[in-house]
Amino acid sequence: MGPYFPMSRITHPRAPSFLLACAVFLNGCQPAENAEVVEFWAFGSEGEVARELAGEFERRNPEIRVEVQPIPWSAAHEKLLTAYAGGNLPDVFQLGNTWIAEFAALRALEDVAARFENTGRKGDYFEGPLDAAVVDGRMLAVPWYVDTRILFYRRDLLEAAGVAVLPRSWDAWFEAMIRVRERHGDFGLFLPIDAWEVPVIFAMQQGAVLLRDGNRHGDFLHPDFRAAFDFYLRWFREKLAPAETSGQVANLYREFGRGYFTALITGPWNLGEFRRRLADLDASAWDTAPLPSFDGSYPGVSLAGGASLALAAGSTRKEAAWKLIEFLTAPPQQIRLYRLTGDLPPGRTAWTDPALAGDHKAQSFRRQMDRLLPPPKIPEWERIASRIAAYAEKAARGEMAPLGGLEALNDEVDRILEKRRWLLERGR
Repeated sequence: MGPYFPMSRITHPRAPSFLLACAVFLNGCQPAENAEVVEFWAFGSEGEVARELAGEFERRNPEIRVEVQPIPWSAAHEKLLTAYAGGNLPDVFQLGNTWIAEFAALRALEDVAARFENTGRKGDYFEGPLDAAVVDGRMLAVPWYVDTRILFYRRDLLEAAGVAVLPRSWDAWFEAMIRVRERHGDFGLFLPIDAWEVPVIFAMQQGAVLLRDGNRHGDFLHPDFRAAFDFYLRWFREKLAPAETSGQVANLYREFGRGYFTALITGPWNLGEFRRRLADLDASAWDTAPLPSFDGSYPGVSLAGGASLALAAGSTRKEAAWKLIEFLTAPPQQIRLYRLTGDLPPGRTAWTDPALAGDHKAQSFRRQMDRLLPPPKIPEWERIASRIAAYAEKAARGEMAPLGGLEALNDEVDRILEKRRWLLERGR
C-alpha cells in the first residue's frame, strides 16, 4: 500500500491543555515497570505500523504495555491456527474478515457486542463492515479497515470514444467499452480470470445468495447466479476483456497507462500505486467510480472485505486488551492508519478528515461504502471462493461449457460442505 503522511492532525486549542500533554508525554511516555502486558499480532502493512500505533496507546495508558508481533500475511493464517492449537493465541489479533467465521467455529473469539455498544460508536460505522464482524448473531471483532472493490478507469479514453457521461449500469458500461474498442482497438475491462471477486460481485448484484439451506449446499445453478455468470463470461466471448490471469499481465500499471484496457475493478491499495506508477500520465486522464449495477440502483453492491480486530476468548487480560482495541478502532486512529498505510476507515467520522474528504479519487470508495455485503460467513468460504475462481477461469478460457462448469462447481461445493451438514444435523 502507498505511503501517506505519518501524522494524524491533532490540535491543542488551549495552553494549559498543551502543558498537560507535555507533562503526560515526559512522565508517562514509557509503560510502568509493573505494567500489564497485552500481546497484539498484526499482519502485512498493518504489522509494519502497529508498533507506532501501540506507542501512542502506551503513552495514554502507562499501566499497559503492548507487545507487538508483526507477521506477513502469507504466514498469518497458519500462525494463528498453530497458536490456537497450542492455547497461545495473543490477547488481540488482526483477522481478515473472511477468517472470522472460521475462528468463531473454534470458539476462539470473545463476543464483544456489549463492550462495543458501550463505546457509543456503533452508529458511526458503515453497515457492511459491521455485518462482516457478526457471525450467528454474535459480534466477534471490531472493524479496523475496509478493503472493497470499485472501478478504476481511463477517463480520457472514454471521452475520446464519445462517452461523455459515466455509465451507471453494467449494460451501459458494456456498450461504452464497445465504443472504446472501436476507436482504440484494445480491451475494455480487465477481469483477471483467476480471481473470484468479480463473479461473486456480479452474483450479489443479481440477488444470488451463493449458498442455500442455511449454507449447507451450493446454489450456483440458481437463475440469479447463472445470469451473473453469463454476464461475466460475455466480456470474454465478445473480446471486451482479455482471458488472462493477473500473472499474465506482466505490468498492470504500464498496460493501464498505455490503454491495453480501459478499466479494471480493484481495491484501495491501488490508489497509491496508480499515483506512483502512472506519474507520467496526466492525473485527469484516469479516475475512480463506484460500481455500476444491474437494477438501476447506484452504486451497485460490492464486497465488504478488509480486516477486524479480535479479542481472544481465552485471554486473561480482557479489560486491558479491550482498551487497546477501543483505542485502535477510534476515528482518530482510523485516520492515522489511513495516512500510514492507505487502509480505508470503516467509520463515517474518519472520512471527514481532509486527507480523505479532499481526495476526489478516494471519495469513490466513500460512496461505495454505503453498498457493501460480506460473502457467506462460514469457515469453508475461502475454499469455496478458490473453486469459484477455478471454474470461472475454465469457462472464460472455453475449457468448460458455462452450465457444465456451474454443475461441477455446485457438486464440489456440496462436497466441501459435507462436514458442515453432518455437524449441523447433530446440533453442533
